[in-house]
Amino acid sequence: MKKDIAKMPMQERLQHLFSVVSGQRFLNKQGLGNEVPFFICPYRPEEAVEMERLQRQLVNRLEQAGIRILSINLYDLAVDILKERDIWEQVLELEPTVSKDQLKELLQGVLDPEAHLVPAIAAKLQSVEFDVLFLSGVGEVFPYIRSHNVLNNLQSTAKDQPTVMFFPGSYTHSLETGASLDLFGRLHDDKYYRAFNIFHYEA
Repeated sequence: MKKDIAKMPMQERLQHLFSVVSGQRFLNKQGLGNEVPFFICPYRPEEAVEMERLQRQLVNRLEQAGIRILSINLYDLAVDILKERDIWEQVLELEPTVSKDQLKELLQGVLDPEAHLVPAIAAKLQSVEFDVLFLSGVGEVFPYIRSHNVLNNLQSTAKDQPTVMFFPGSYTHSLETGASLDLFGRLHDDKYYRAFNIFHYEA
C-alpha cells in the first residue's frame, strides 16, 4: 500500500520534497502530459508554523544544491500592492467601520487576480532568474483571494518553470466531483484540476 507522504513527519516530507524538486524530471517538467507545471503541497492547517519552517529549510537546501527558488508570499504581495496603490492606510482606517462582507468586496476589487495580483507576480518573475516558484500565504489572503483564481490566472504567466503552491488543506480528486482545493479541510468549493499533488509525483 502506498504511503501517504502528506501525513508523514515533517523531516520525511522535507526529504521527499527536496528529492522531487531537485530532480531533473521535475525541473524539466516531465510526466505532466502537456499540463501546466503547477504542483500543490497540501498540509494540515494546524501545521502552518511547522510548514513555514520546512519551507525555509527546503529553500536553503535547494539553493545549496544550485537550484534557484523564487518565493512569493501572497499576503505580503497583497500588502505591497495596497501600499503601491496608496490605499493601505485607507484600508486600515476602514476595517473597523465596515462589515466583513464590505471589506471583502473592497479587497477583492483592488486585489483582483487578473487585473492586479498576477501582473504583480509576473513582474517578479521577470525581475530575477529562478528555477522554481514557491507560492505561500494562501490561508492568510482568504477569502478575498482564492487559490484557484490565482492558479487559473497564472496559467499563461508561469508556465516556463514549475510552480509549487503550499496549501493549508487538501487537494482531492474524485470521479464524482472532479478535483477540488479544500482550504482548511472544510471549504469544498474551489474547483481546480490542472495541478499535481507534489506528494504523488515521482522524484
